Amino acid sequence: MDCIFCKIVAGEIPASLMGETEHSIAFKDISPRQPVHILVVPKNHHTNVADLAFNDPDALVDLVQLGSKLAAEHSKGSFRLSFNTGTEAGQTVFHAHGHITSTTPKN
Repeated sequence: MDCIFCKIVAGEIPASLMGETEHSIAFKDISPRQPVHILVVPKNHHTNVADLAFNDPDALVDLVQLGSKLAAEHSKGSFRLSFNTGTEAGQTVFHAHGHITSTTPKN
């Protein structure tokens, strides 16, 4: 499979890791759209968040918990957790992932 996120999970492509659990990893987005922009990705490949929710709901909960923890650590409390599902919704990497974004970093 030629999935960039699977390659990051496998350690084949470097990434700025921000956190990791048994089911998820998080790393900085290489093209951030906000001062805080972290991607949270399930370790197992799922095409999108709907696929993840139906086929591995425990991994989805883990992903949201890791994202919420990182948002609390790196923002002042206001953040967005968003998922794009499908090309028309803006999904460009077809491995489920959440975007943690915030305009208020916790500096």
